[in-house]
Amino acid sequence: MKTIDIHSHFYPDSFPDLDTRFGDGDWPGFRKVSDEKGMITLGGEDYRPIYDACWKGERRIEEMDKYAVDVQIMCATPILFAYEKPARQALECAKVINDEALRLCSHNPARLKAMCQVPLQDIDMACYEVSRAMECGHVAVQIGNHVKDKNLDDEGIVTFLQHCASINAPVLIHPWDMMSPERMPKYMLQWLVAMPAETQLSILSLILSGSFERLPENLKLCFAHGGGSFAYLMGRVDNAWRERDIVRNDCPNLPSSYMDRFYVDSAVFSDDALDLLVKCSGTERIMFGTDYPFPLGEIEMGALVRGHPTLSDQQKASILADNAAGFFNI
Repeated sequence: MKTIDIHSHFYPDSFPDLDTRFGDGDWPGFRKVSDEKGMITLGGEDYRPIYDACWKGERRIEEMDKYAVDVQIMCATPILFAYEKPARQALECAKVINDEALRLCSHNPARLKAMCQVPLQDIDMACYEVSRAMECGHVAVQIGNHVKDKNLDDEGIVTFLQHCASINAPVLIHPWDMMSPERMPKYMLQWLVAMPAETQLSILSLILSGSFERLPENLKLCFAHGGGSFAYLMGRVDNAWRERDIVRNDCPNLPSSYMDRFYVDSAVFSDDALDLLVKCSGTERIMFGTDYPFPLGEIEMGALVRGHPTLSDQQKASILADNAAGFFNI
């Protein structure tokens, strides 16, 4: 079956020293350790080891071939968002990252596609950059699920999403800058607990605020990591909406009725979790995603969907490629 991976990350090995350029010692950077290994840095300190799939098109194609992945759609590693920085600096950073993404895709444009990033702390600049990037060859935009204390129902972010709909720019929403790091310092608990919660928070912020009532129905939204904890707790949310007026105050319809307004990826890592996602979202709203090339991603890319014991071949085909082809216009 044809396979399109809609959730994979890159990190360029060659971009300007932003600490020096902006005179601020808290920018992401990169240090090459060897031809195949590198280190993401933050403010000059080691942050996360990575390997050359993050910056070499030929390595990505080699590993895609190994697991029969036809197309991979890449987005920047979220540490590069720079939402906490001055907007003009974040715009310059976004332009550099977006141009680097297209350079990486140029290794094999038929099989490597890219999403852009934008300075979401300034809506005018964000709208400008997503328009520029889409014209330059990006197929979508990736945004974080919040900007400081602003969730997706923030008026400015809603305006940005309306703009994306107007230019047919699909949007991937990725959790980042997770809540309560002081309570989760070990065991990768920020990724295991806070990241799914952040994703559910971003979905509910759109639903319960009534934001979906103001967003065009042609807006293409996808939430990473299977929508986080949303599917498992959807019954709890519906119950709260029925029983408490403060929950349904701004939300005119049952929360679960909005499931057809957004997509999720398949990065859930178990047959049972994928079963639940199919029951909640339907196979027509799930797209194959791996979180490649990070260790918390699906290492044997495609194994979960291809080997699922109860999905039909048509359902698998929809998840693996058909839905993504329409969503990203490829």
